[in-house]
Amino acid sequence: MNAVHQTLIDRAVNTIRFLSVDAVQKANSGHPGLPLGAAPMAYALWMRHLRHNPRNPRWPDRDRFVLSAGHGSMLLYSLLHLTGYDLSLEDIKAFRQWESKTPGHPEYGVTPGVEMTAGPLGQGISTAVGMACAEAHLAARFNRDDSVVVDHYTYVLASDGDLMEGVAAEACSLAGHLGLGKLIVLYDDNRITLAGATSLTFTEDVGRRFEAYGWQALRVDDGADVRALDDAIAAAKQERSKPSLIMVRTILGYGSPKKQNTFAAHGSPLGADEAIAAKKNLQWPVEPAFWIPEDVHAHFLTSRDRGNRWEAEWQESFEKYRQRYTADATELERVTGGVLPEGWDLDLPDFTEGGAALSTRKASETILQTLAPRLPELMGGTADLNTSTLGWLKGFGDFQPPDRPVSDRQGAVGGPWNFTGRNIHFGVREHAMAAIASGMTLHGGIIPFTGTFLTFSDYMRPAMRLAALMGLRVVYIFSHDSIGVGEDGPTHQPVEQVMGMRTTPNLTVFRPGDAAETVEAWRAAVKNDHGPTALVLTRQDVPRIDRTRCASASGATHGGYLLWESQSQDLPEIIIIATGAEVHLALTAAENLVADGSAVRVVSMPSWDLFDSQPPEYRTSVLPPAVTRRIAVEAGITLGWEHYVGIEGKVIGMKGFGASAPAPVLYRKFGITVEAIVETARELLGKK
Repeated sequence: MNAVHQTLIDRAVNTIRFLSVDAVQKANSGHPGLPLGAAPMAYALWMRHLRHNPRNPRWPDRDRFVLSAGHGSMLLYSLLHLTGYDLSLEDIKAFRQWESKTPGHPEYGVTPGVEMTAGPLGQGISTAVGMACAEAHLAARFNRDDSVVVDHYTYVLASDGDLMEGVAAEACSLAGHLGLGKLIVLYDDNRITLAGATSLTFTEDVGRRFEAYGWQALRVDDGADVRALDDAIAAAKQERSKPSLIMVRTILGYGSPKKQNTFAAHGSPLGADEAIAAKKNLQWPVEPAFWIPEDVHAHFLTSRDRGNRWEAEWQESFEKYRQRYTADATELERVTGGVLPEGWDLDLPDFTEGGAALSTRKASETILQTLAPRLPELMGGTADLNTSTLGWLKGFGDFQPPDRPVSDRQGAVGGPWNFTGRNIHFGVREHAMAAIASGMTLHGGIIPFTGTFLTFSDYMRPAMRLAALMGLRVVYIFSHDSIGVGEDGPTHQPVEQVMGMRTTPNLTVFRPGDAAETVEAWRAAVKNDHGPTALVLTRQDVPRIDRTRCASASGATHGGYLLWESQSQDLPEIIIIATGAEVHLALTAAENLVADGSAVRVVSMPSWDLFDSQPPEYRTSVLPPAVTRRIAVEAGITLGWEHYVGIEGKVIGMKGFGASAPAPVLYRKFGITVEAIVETARELLGKK
């Protein structure tokens, strides 16, 4: 490497550093420490290895880059601007300002080239595992011996804080088990966190820990050595049977005379004087701010030509693939484009003709089996609860490394045992499961589902929240939805979880009242391409609603609908609203009230979110404002139902935690019964 070229590289690295410093300083807010220390590894990755096309950030076979340490967002924004993405210098100068394309942490859909919304530590690296899973599955499904059309890496830049988070441990453990060899994590090992040195809290041998997970662990002792970084990334790419962790020893706030290698450089601007001192220390012009040398900019912009060439070469390869495997090419374009196949819901079961009582988790299982053949992008699994949540695709194989011995297959779902399998065994890792599902959606080509008990949704909430924020099509199956769990007791009986999920913007929560409503819930979930859907399902059997005397279950797609009423012309005297297993209680109570001469309407409200999104005319037709006598019935916490029953209404539900006893006993002891509904209604009607 000649001296002239080395000088260009040094200046390119410093350009990344000081674009970041200047943007943070102008905003008077941000995290300059990571960009100053990690700029060399970012340069080595982006200019020597990352296959991407700045002119087309959505090229399907691009490498994915996830900045898990999202607080260092200016590092990513600097790279995106310099390499020619649609991110101007004015956008850089608007860092952290209202409606800018450079928010405080990277946001998916806001900034071209940002692959995911990151910042909550541990989420990025864990979500990236899902991206690598999707790549492995699609490669196994579509590549042929003579044609490779899915072949890319997932890269992550992670911090000490990322690796401290439990979700990262869950996800990286699974990634090692699966042997995701095209997942490469660059670990910014600067040994400083926001509040102090990692010696206060984090003294484990990270390399040996990851080797125990089944990863390759590499080390670069000098994080400013671009050649060593280049060599380490190349070595990681050669290992295709296991993921790689590259531990890069960096200096937080590199170049800042007073703040480098201290926590003071982490989360606050350097300050005007220290920013000047850092520039002088690294021989960078103090003025003008946001300076980009012309030759450096030209050097970075070679990324556009390389990207165009890479994509053109891939497109040429894909056209040859199309000639040989026309149907597969069309299918790959369809799934990566997020387009549902025609007739995907034609075989959904008909539960409207009566029959024995059926738990909604069992109905969901039946629905999954009918969806699987028509929706090949549907893929997922549970947190070691296949036989409880019934979230599996029977006969469609297990997503496992193909070299695992046959003796390991106890409990497998059946079908192929390799990366073409569509059943993911997440293990007891709920948080990672949710993050991995998001990564699969972000990658494209997959509609993922997950499964666990509703009470354990608490373990998943950070990743679910990010999925909602990003608007990702993910389906969360939650069974064992209430005190109906029974003997397992209050630790496993969710009472506050449904209401908690309802508070999350853009997360559609469905608690169907019977098997027929479960069909509609699944139909809505698959169609929902602008946010995740939570299906809240019963453990216990619930009666099938007689649709010959009640409204069609298709009304559930509106979120809430008039299920049954005692008269069809005048307004009812009272409205009973219910969800889930309590809908049949409401119907029975209504019949008892009609026998007393009362005019009653029963509303099934499986999804608040969908109901509240309906036009006002529809909502008032279901819940006429003139009818103020209202009762809501749900075997969960009552807080929140005031939204529908008003200050004059009553709510029958849980005031505290459950208990260990058979489900019928619990419903009776906690007062969620037909008798309680009738008594409450008579009180409201003045007939008690």
